[in-house]
Amino acid sequence: MKELLEYIAKSLVDYPADVSVTESESGNTTVLELRVNEADMGKVIGKQGRIAKSIRAVVKAAASRENKKAVVEIMQ
Repeated sequence: MKELLEYIAKSLVDYPADVSVTESESGNTTVLELRVNEADMGKVIGKQGRIAKSIRAVVKAAASRENKKAVVEIMQ
């Protein structure tokens, strides 16, 4: 899931070198922290959070295939 989120984020931003994903697990839940350049925050979040919602939906779908739960947090 980490690689999936990283691939999606790098495809959207102007500064792909600044994209980093941190993964931590607690039980059945995986928390993915996405960090991007400050200038790219708008591209990752999108108008009214539509892109962020779509990213979360794709990651949750990938997690459900492994019978896990995933939470995506977007940070600067």
